[in-house]
Formats: sequence, C-alpha cells, structure tokens
Amino acid sequence: MFTTHTHDTAPAAGHATMLAITNQFGFLPSAVALMAESPELLQAFSRANSLFQQSSLSPIARETLVLAIAERNGCELCVAMHTPALIRLGGSPESTDPALVTLRTFANAVMDTTGAVDDDQLDAFIAAGYTARNALEVVLGIGTYTLSTFANRLTKAPIDPQFAAEKDHSLTR
Repeated sequence: MFTTHTHDTAPAAGHATMLAITNQFGFLPSAVALMAESPELLQAFSRANSLFQQSSLSPIARETLVLAIAERNGCELCVAMHTPALIRLGGSPESTDPALVTLRTFANAVMDTTGAVDDDQLDAFIAAGYTARNALEVVLGIGTYTLSTFANRLTKAPIDPQFAAEKDHSLTR
C-alpha cells in the first residue's frame, strides 16, 4: 500500500529532507523512503528531531528516551537504529544509572498519563538532577518519536541491512 520512494519517485516537497537524511546516514533508510509519501510528515519529523537534538538533555539521555518510546510503541526498527547509537555514546539500554532509570520512569509516566504526571513523579524527576525545561523536552522527544514510531509501524518499515545487527534486540527489558 505504501510506496518505498527513491529520490526520483518521491514528491518534490520531500526531496531536500530526503537528501539531508541520506547524507547523514550514507544511504536512504527505508523508513524515510516510506515516510516520503507525505513530505509534510517527513519534514515535521525531521524538524522536530532537529529541535529535540538541540535540547538541553544530554545525548545519552536523549537516546535513552528515544529507546523508551520505541520500546513502548513496539517499533523494532527504532530499537535497531537507536540501540547502537546509545552504545556509541557509552550508554546501555540496560543502564542502571539512577538518573537514566528516573528518565525512563518519568517518560513512561508522561506517556501513561498523557502528560498529567502527579507531583511526586515530577518531584522525583527534578530530584534526579533534571529541570522543568528537561521535563518539557521529554514531551518534545515523545512527540517527535511518536511521529516516527507510528509511521514506521503503519508503513511496516523494514529494518535496513545497516541496522539488522540489532533487529533481535529485545523490546521487553
């Protein structure tokens, strides 16, 4: 049902975004080729991700958050892509670092309550060294990666061979 676009077949409005992502990865990821059917979705994800990457959360915290969202939403492709990114940063999906555990717990609480976390959950997040700004950046990450995880699942985006080494990584930790 969904077309796996190339740079030649994608709607023109998505070409610049596709080219930028191709340059970033060195190839056109299948998820991007499928998202290109809607240049608006592709651009929204790309722009939101760019803003999320500029957030004050550390790179390890951002990747930990992305994995929590990917696992929550059952996006095997996202887990395969982001697990090695976290490991390259010196992190681990199974990290017992108290601050990262708190981040995952807080992110799940935000998703569970659609943002209506109770004061104790927010206080625990702040007590772990995060800020009110970080709490809102968690919402930005959830929004950004909900776009991609839902699109990847809807289009049944396959795991690219470049990410296949992580395809058997468990979604249930």
